[in-house]
Amino acid sequence: MRYSMGIAALAAVVVAAPTETVQDSHPIKARAACASAVTLTPGSNPFSSRTLHANSAYASEISTAMASVTDASITAAGAAVAKVGTFLWLDTIARVPLAATMLAETPCTDILGLVVYDLPGRDCNAKASNGELATGQLAKYQSSYIDPIVAAIKAAPNVAVALIIEPDSLPNLVTNANVSACAAAASDYKAGVAYALKQLNLPNVAMYIDAGHGGWLGWDANLQPGADMLSSVWKTAGSPKQVFGISTNVAGWNAWSASPGEFAGTSDAKYNKCQDEKRYVDAISPLIKAGGMPAHAIVDTGRNAVQGLRAEWGDWCNVIGAGFGVRPTATTGDSLVDAFVWVKPGGESDGTSDSGANRYDSFCGKADAFKPAPQAGTWNEAYFEALIKNAVPSF
Repeated sequence: MRYSMGIAALAAVVVAAPTETVQDSHPIKARAACASAVTLTPGSNPFSSRTLHANSAYASEISTAMASVTDASITAAGAAVAKVGTFLWLDTIARVPLAATMLAETPCTDILGLVVYDLPGRDCNAKASNGELATGQLAKYQSSYIDPIVAAIKAAPNVAVALIIEPDSLPNLVTNANVSACAAAASDYKAGVAYALKQLNLPNVAMYIDAGHGGWLGWDANLQPGADMLSSVWKTAGSPKQVFGISTNVAGWNAWSASPGEFAGTSDAKYNKCQDEKRYVDAISPLIKAGGMPAHAIVDTGRNAVQGLRAEWGDWCNVIGAGFGVRPTATTGDSLVDAFVWVKPGGESDGTSDSGANRYDSFCGKADAFKPAPQAGTWNEAYFEALIKNAVPSF
């Protein structure tokens, strides 16, 4: 939908990962772990001396897909993509054991990226990425999901870990309070995020609370409420020092820097000065900092190489023509941004285009959404090959 100057309702970005447990088809090679416990100092950049880990789960997914591809150029590019550091999504309780596997394979030179994403009533304003836990199951979220992740990380103190905390959750409470499912989930969202922040406040962890993107909370009417929501939940958690800031553009399409912005020519653009993620981070970070919370950012550049593809800013599903973007790096040119990172694993669908399917969301049937597309998190080879073809820089 097109955003208005008010607290704009937004269909949440679909960011589901596969629900099955991924097994690496190749034995994990012994890696050189750090000789002593890792401490990520608050206020530092945890990515500045480390490489985002290219986890074996995503590499295995690509390898399996490439086994049936006959185009040598695609298989070569696919192998190159598999070597790019990418966050791993822990989007179900069944996937939590993957955390220990990935921690065991991460060398001292790397930082492992994990996405914490299983709140009760998850993605309350979307259909394709609704979670396994119903609103009201906060206790299960805490004991069966967060606590095992905490235990896995505590058992690997010599590994650096970056966590993105619950994509879409708090932004949904800012803009979709009038949606009944979001209103019902609000208490669990706030308490769940606060619990995660408090329990995961470990020395070897850098946490980033998700803050949507410039086309969501970047509107004049949304910036301050968005900043207030983030800092309020952080304070509820006891102001944990291992929260380094926010994540933006997760599974999104917005440019890091574009002039004019992709939707700068629309009639309501005057109500949103955050026409790219750089302007968004620069606008919201001081407001978050004023609320007492650390306000650095990491920005997902995994699929934002090509702009001008969406009919509307809120279109989030399998956007046609997208390409892999800038590779993960701590060289961002902005003192507020710790790193550009790949969060959404390119090739995994945002949602199904089958209007008769369970979990179908109308955004996946729009003219700018790639078709055919399978259920969220399921591999879509044709889309993966398009991401390669349209990558900037190229593979």
